[in-house]
Amino acid sequence: MEINRVLIVDDEEHIRLVSSLSARKVGKWEVAVAASGEEGIRAAIRERPDVMLLDVMMPDLDGPGTFQRLQEDERTAGIPVIFLTAKVQTHEIEAYLALGAAGVIRKPFDPMTLPDEIRKILNGS
Repeated sequence: MEINRVLIVDDEEHIRLVSSLSARKVGKWEVAVAASGEEGIRAAIRERPDVMLLDVMMPDLDGPGTFQRLQEDERTAGIPVIFLTAKVQTHEIEAYLALGAAGVIRKPFDPMTLPDEIRKILNGS
């Protein structure tokens, strides 16, 4: 799968900054960012990203709730979503994948390898 544009949704500013720099500089992708689930949904409709990185734990509308809303909207249902989370016990990862997520990336992540991790998930490697 070819990636040109990534949407990063995370309530932590430093995660948005590090992941967007990684995606731009290492991945060579266009990047859009959002600081909340609601903002992420609006950005997904507007930006039409090739993939979304979605934080699991956010106030108000969390990652799984945001993912469910994206899946219910025909404009965003086809966007692959990769959850970003520190909660990576086996049963938690299985639950995220059971929702229909493309994959899970553990926080903290290595900014130098983040684009490769995204590619591997989307290419099924």
